[in-house]
Amino acid sequence: MTRYARITGTGSCLPPQRLSNADMVAMLAKRDVETSDEWIVARTGIRARHFADEGVFSSDLAAHACRQAMSAANVAPGEIDLIIVATSTPDMVFPSTAALLQHKLGIAGCPAFDVQAVCSGFIYALTVADAMIRTGSAKKALVVGAEVFSRILDFNDRTTCVLFGDGAGAVVLEASAEPGILATDIHSDGKHSGILCVPGHVSGGQILGDPLLKMDGPAVFKLAVGVLEETALASLRKAGRSAEDIDWLIPHQANIRIMQSTAKKLKLSMDKVVVTVDEHGNTSAASIPLALDHGVRTGLVKPGHLLMLEGVGGGFTWGSVLLSY
Repeated sequence: MTRYARITGTGSCLPPQRLSNADMVAMLAKRDVETSDEWIVARTGIRARHFADEGVFSSDLAAHACRQAMSAANVAPGEIDLIIVATSTPDMVFPSTAALLQHKLGIAGCPAFDVQAVCSGFIYALTVADAMIRTGSAKKALVVGAEVFSRILDFNDRTTCVLFGDGAGAVVLEASAEPGILATDIHSDGKHSGILCVPGHVSGGQILGDPLLKMDGPAVFKLAVGVLEETALASLRKAGRSAEDIDWLIPHQANIRIMQSTAKKLKLSMDKVVVTVDEHGNTSAASIPLALDHGVRTGLVKPGHLLMLEGVGGGFTWGSVLLSY
């Protein structure tokens, strides 16, 4: 019997502190950094984002999202036998955020580890979990994207600090005889590492280099649009499907213009794209599972729908997952 990995529950968590563009404009004005709601919306489509309070970490947001996902899947913590957390903002250098999350959920013994592929992290994590379930290494997995990007933003740089937010999204992925994940496609090219990075690191008890996010926006945009089309088509080819079969495109929520360009290249109407970037901002590895949970809980995404998930992030990394929900 063919063994598949199928999403049986979704969950999400957004910190209660919501900052509108007007809030950001006021906050940045105190630093003599000039921006406006019109400038932000025109370039990104973002109208608000959520920031975690001091003392709240990626694992805290992840735990809330996981509990929602497990409740939706009717799965008890003790049934989980694999935890993968995609994050670029871990709670600490080590242990992994996944291990800390595991303890917070009251789970012990199963493998738990982090995946670091920035905004493509959830796609990478789903791909790994799918492979482990298909080979029998796991039966019920938690796959999570969780970020507190507000901690690594340069609030003197208006081109980046208005883009990002905090949050977490999670899915329960279970072994099934019924098709779920149909195809995956992941890539990386380190030669582009300089266009989106946080170049600082810890050494000898000090931060060396710059620990804040740096981005060449035009270069990221140009690269993202091309690779997102390529990876979506690759997953479709692997599954023997076409773009016309897609019910919902759920892309990484980085910039509405990237999402519009990708949909156009795939000849999909924006009516078939789940959009949360306006309210969430760019939540990196959390953005795709947050958008998926939004689609499920609002009734947009229904059982049997064909979903294309795709993301692109620093590294440079990119990838896609085609699945039947």
